[in-house]
Amino acid sequence: MNVKAWRMGACEALPLLSGYLPVALSFGLIAGQAGFSPLEATALSLFIYAGASQFLFVGMIAGGAPLWLTVVMTLLINARHLVYSITLAPWISQNRRWPWLMHGLTDQVFALANYRLPLLSEHDRISWFSSTAIVAWAGWGGGTLMGSLAGEQLIQRWPLLANAMTFALPALFWVLLAPRFTSIRWFIALLASVLSALMLSLHDMTNIAIPLAAALGALCFYLLPASTARTRS
Repeated sequence: MNVKAWRMGACEALPLLSGYLPVALSFGLIAGQAGFSPLEATALSLFIYAGASQFLFVGMIAGGAPLWLTVVMTLLINARHLVYSITLAPWISQNRRWPWLMHGLTDQVFALANYRLPLLSEHDRISWFSSTAIVAWAGWGGGTLMGSLAGEQLIQRWPLLANAMTFALPALFWVLLAPRFTSIRWFIALLASVLSALMLSLHDMTNIAIPLAAALGALCFYLLPASTARTRS
């Protein structure tokens, strides 16, 4: 284990908690209202660790949906993680521990790792990714436990916290995307995704807005000539 790389990964993961904790608090609160104990809610966060899918899981279970359907829907929503793993595998697959670390691969960890891993030496990558994933995972589990134990009291004491919970995760994604706007190629691709998602949502096509916007952004990125990928001065 490379201590310096481990410490770097932990430090770079800390800003992710600013988005994780409010959403995890919200999940813990909702899970408690649905009848899950603090231990059960925290176990869901630690073992499923799937963000939006956990809200779906709790809602379907509370609504009496069949367990098999709940599991299938949760897996479908998280199918994107297969693409994440394939993308990162070339950077850390030389280490036999990497398949186990994929449990810690979230959207935000992927965005951070996709930027950082190519810049690190092969010797440092697994340590960096391990600490990043563990810090994010522990923060999500801890936030869930806090929300299930004291979520209602926190909202009653600080009403604005309820608004922060809903805005924290989108804000975190914008923080991760912002550095990409220094590249013309990424700027055009991201702008195409944002505008298409907005237009589709305004026309009541929210169910297909995200996948179509993502596909359009990816298409723009790969069709643009490589020369547009250079950073603007």
